[in-house]
Amino acid sequence: MIDYNQQVVDEFRASRGRVGGPFDGARLLLLTTTGARSGAAHTVPVGYLPDDGGRLVVIGSAGGAPRHPAWFHNLVAHPRVHVEDGLFAYDADAAVLDGDERDAVFARAVEADSGWADYERRSGRRLPVVALTPVPGPPGGPGVDSPAAFLTTVHESFRRELALVRAEVAAAGPKLSAQLRVNCLSACHGLHFHHTAEDGGMFPAIAAARPDLADVLERLRAEHGVVADLIARLQQAIEADGPVLPEVDALIERLEAHLDWEEQQLVPVLNAVF
Repeated sequence: MIDYNQQVVDEFRASRGRVGGPFDGARLLLLTTTGARSGAAHTVPVGYLPDDGGRLVVIGSAGGAPRHPAWFHNLVAHPRVHVEDGLFAYDADAAVLDGDERDAVFARAVEADSGWADYERRSGRRLPVVALTPVPGPPGGPGVDSPAAFLTTVHESFRRELALVRAEVAAAGPKLSAQLRVNCLSACHGLHFHHTAEDGGMFPAIAAARPDLADVLERLRAEHGVVADLIARLQQAIEADGPVLPEVDALIERLEAHLDWEEQQLVPVLNAVF
């Protein structure tokens, strides 16, 4: 199992988070914990679920084994962990959920994928549910060493997340599970935050350095408004239990065009000026 985990870790890092075989298309991250006894760093691949407020949730299934996984015991002893999502890497604080909160999150996971319930039955134990809250501050990652690289990496993270959401929505049929609603809304909130940060931070900085780009920035701000309208339509469809896939497709189509054009216009500027 240790050798297999290391193979997955190596493939994950070499392919910027894309892993084949049984993990193809799965929500996967690398979790590095500090050994409860040894104090050494240990990295394992784990499945995750988006949660409210920017948290991620991991479940200590250990493949249905009768004992909690070692990484769980480690983070209980040392709650500060390190997370790699293939594009970004950041520290996070781990909190073991209990009571009604744990049960609600686990029920949400089971509704989306009955495999979690199968793992719990096989294990004969109550699977621990852990929330990971990113430590405030910009994430790092391999190759994210300039404003231009940061921008394109953020864009790639949205492309990947929306592709995952689209596949999940398509597979779900007409009715979304509670977890899939969270997945969709989490992506929407992330996009809103990113565009708000661009409007209030990056764009004014570029405008000050390059006044000749006023028309480019004006168009990008207008496109942010179009994307915001599409996000609102998607959120309304989710809340009304209406057809969601057409709204996801419309958002992805418009967002892809926006991201591509923004990169064409701004990456050379960011490389030259900042």
